[in-house]
Amino acid sequence: MDVWPIKPPAQLDDNVYIPSSFEVDDSETLHEFIERYSFATLITTVDSVPFATHLPLLLDRTAGPFGTLHGHFAKANPHWRSLEQSGESLAIFHGPHTYVSPRWYSGAKPAVPTWNYAVVHAYGTVTLQTEPAWLDDFLRRMAIKYEADADQPWQNDLPPDLDDQLKQAIVGFEMTVTRLEGKFKLGQNRSDEDQLGVIAGLDQAGLTEMATFAREHLDANPDD
Repeated sequence: MDVWPIKPPAQLDDNVYIPSSFEVDDSETLHEFIERYSFATLITTVDSVPFATHLPLLLDRTAGPFGTLHGHFAKANPHWRSLEQSGESLAIFHGPHTYVSPRWYSGAKPAVPTWNYAVVHAYGTVTLQTEPAWLDDFLRRMAIKYEADADQPWQNDLPPDLDDQLKQAIVGFEMTVTRLEGKFKLGQNRSDEDQLGVIAGLDQAGLTEMATFAREHLDANPDD
């Protein structure tokens, strides 16, 4: 059974349940999260029928009230055809997540297992982009981002006719973000001792990504 510690249901403005301990509303933090965990789930509903596509998105922080997301669909994917009939779309960015054992707490009070995770929800309206120049620039920026760590980054050396053929099989889009919601559930509702115990447990279990993320975002930092 859900409880509502912040405000009653009739007054809720958000679309995801976020206890105040876990809420993140700093735009810089949310933008960094989107850029770091850029593979998203884009959801659109038309006439009560939901469409969902999993795809990488690029963020332009400077455009729109909360930034603009750029992406592309395969033209064979019917999702893009629904966008002109829909209103608001939702892009969900998933960060690290993991099971948390009560064994990792201090034992000062009874505890049960839980799941820690971090997500950002971006809401906005989508505009299709089919101009060759837009697609060229988007695909170039996509390659630069994901090839950045390579010793010899991939260079597009496709034959021009094949390159054109592949571009004709995709549809680009921009999503102007009108609202951002962040939920980092990392044990902030527990004592500093328990938070550090979870980080130690994550390290011991080899769950280094979640441990690192928790260190970055919890007040109880063992390096302080």
